[in-house]
Amino acid sequence: MSKWNLIVDVAECHNCNNCFIATKDEYVGNEIKGYSAPQPLHGHKWINILTKERGQHPMVDTTYVPTMCNHCDDAPCVKAGGGAVEKRPDGIVIINPHKAVGRHDIVESCPYGAIWWNEELSLPQAWTFDAHLLDRGWKEPRCVQSCPTGALRAVKVSDEDMAALIAQESLEPIRPDLATRPRVHYKNLHRFTKVFLAGEVLGSKGGVNDCLAGARVSLNFGETQIAACETDAFGEFRIDGLGQDLGGCRVEISHDGYSGETVTIQIKGDSVVIGTIVLKGNP
Repeated sequence: MSKWNLIVDVAECHNCNNCFIATKDEYVGNEIKGYSAPQPLHGHKWINILTKERGQHPMVDTTYVPTMCNHCDDAPCVKAGGGAVEKRPDGIVIINPHKAVGRHDIVESCPYGAIWWNEELSLPQAWTFDAHLLDRGWKEPRCVQSCPTGALRAVKVSDEDMAALIAQESLEPIRPDLATRPRVHYKNLHRFTKVFLAGEVLGSKGGVNDCLAGARVSLNFGETQIAACETDAFGEFRIDGLGQDLGGCRVEISHDGYSGETVTIQIKGDSVVIGTIVLKGNP
């Protein structure tokens, strides 16, 4: 049977907030019978965009990660709900707006913090995957429709086909430590969860320093090479997807016709920019 999934490409999110606004427009002040009570105008972020900055001047990037109800296959809210939260055959999780009244424990059951408490209605609420629109024949929820960069993609496929897509596109959950089997999958999530090493390499010959393309950069921990790359046309390099706690490492930089350089660094929780390294040309 085909089931709904959402793919979020972190590299394509520019924080325009169209997905957030489209969801607000759909639910604020609107009662959708059988699916959702009205969302409050303020306080709720059924789609919430997280922000993370990495690196140091002059090499800095900012990553935006849209988060929402994960519509988990092993959803803690379904277990806690006792009939107040439904897992549909198509994979969508719906909090029943009548049966869930007064059930603040349903909010607390979500380890992702994706369920919001409507104080006025005494009701837990979360993004419904726009199930009411999909049931009318829509091909995708409004957040996907409104995304100008293609960062959000809704697919309705079998679990087997989804497993193949996960492997093909290197998708992963927002919290791999939680065994809830979410149906929201992330691409390029390393830009949020990992760190990078970056720098610039110049070549010095005849008293002139110039960008050195094709310099070999190797990151080593003890006797093990963790990663390697080459500098681009501007002499810059970046090694991404590194663990946040690698301790002391060596960066070895070399190029034919130039003397090599070795830099010792510490990777402790943040990206490392080693600045400019100058390789001297051999006589």
